Amino acid sequence: MKIVIADDSAVIRAILDQNLNKYPEIEIVASVSNGRRAVQAAKSEHVDVVISDIDMPEMTGLEAASILSKELHIPCLILGESDSARIEAKRAGASEFVVKPKLDSYNFDFFDNLVATLKKISAEAPTCRSSSSDSEFCEVFQGKPKILCLGASTGGPSAVAEVLKGLGDNFPLPILYAQHIEVGADKTMAEWFSSVCHNIRVKLAENGEEAKAGNVYMAPAEKHLVIDYVKSNGNPILRLSDEAPERFLRPAVNKLFRSASKFYKTTCLAVLLTGMGRDGADGCKEVLDNGGWTIVEDKSTCAVFGMPAAAIEVGGAKEILPRGRIAKRIRELV
Repeated sequence: MKIVIADDSAVIRAILDQNLNKYPEIEIVASVSNGRRAVQAAKSEHVDVVISDIDMPEMTGLEAASILSKELHIPCLILGESDSARIEAKRAGASEFVVKPKLDSYNFDFFDNLVATLKKISAEAPTCRSSSSDSEFCEVFQGKPKILCLGASTGGPSAVAEVLKGLGDNFPLPILYAQHIEVGADKTMAEWFSSVCHNIRVKLAENGEEAKAGNVYMAPAEKHLVIDYVKSNGNPILRLSDEAPERFLRPAVNKLFRSASKFYKTTCLAVLLTGMGRDGADGCKEVLDNGGWTIVEDKSTCAVFGMPAAAIEVGGAKEILPRGRIAKRIRELV
C-alpha cells in the first residue's frame, strides 16, 4: 500500500514515517509539508491513501482532501488535534478522521489501529484510476467486457491466483491466460491453480474447444493461445498455434491480447501482471487502440516490473493498480 504523509511539522512526519515503515505492507512514497505537495505526490506516484494534517500552509488538509476524494478518487485520512474537527473533515471528503495523540503517545497500539484503518479505507475506495492523464483518473469504460485475458511471467502464478480468487463464484466471462512456462510444467501448474482457486476452474486450453464463462483456459507450453472465431453466443473457439515465437516466447502474451482484441474490440478486457521483459506491452496498446480496456499491475506489488512497465511506456496501460485491487476493479467493469 503506497502512502503519502502530509504535515507541516517535520517532527510528526518523522514519527509517522519511521513507525509506518516498520509495517511490510506499507510503502511511504512521499513525506511533504502541505496539501498542495500531497496532491502532486498522489497524482505522480499513483498512491493508495494520503495521511494529512488539517492546518498546513499553501493548501490545508481539508482542501487537499476535497481534491483527493472528488477529483482523484484517492482516500484521505485526516489527523486532527481535536475530535471537534471530525465532521468538517468528513464534509470535505476525508474517508476517515483520527485524533492526534500527544507526542509521547505514538505507541504500538496507535500505529496498529492506524494501519488497520488505512487498509480499510483503501479497500473501500473506488479503484478507477486511469493512467492516461491526471485529468482522467476515473474515465468510464464504455464497452461491457465479454472476454477477460490475463498475461504474466516471472511471479505470475501467485499473482494470477490472487486475482482469480478475488473474482468470486460464477464469474460471467471466459478467461484466457498466457503464462511463460517451461515444457512439462504446464499441466502441474494448471493442477496447482485448481487446488488453490476453488471458486473457478482452471485447465490447459485445447485446440478447437469453446471457451465458456467461469472457466480459465491456460496456454500450454510451446503453444500460442489465440482465438479462431467467435460463436453466435459470444463464446470464442480457441486455437493452439505453432507459429514462430515472438520475442523468443511461445506462448506470447502479445499473441493472445492481439487475437482477443481483433475479435472483441471494445468488449475486450486485458490484464497484464508481473513479469520480465516486454511481452504484452504491444498487445495492451492494441487492445486500447481497438477501444478495449487494460489494467497493468503496479510496481509496488510486482515480483518483476518489466512487462507492466513496458506497457506503461508504450501507452498501453489504461489503469495501473496494485495486485490486491485488480480483482475488485475487474468485477466493477464486468
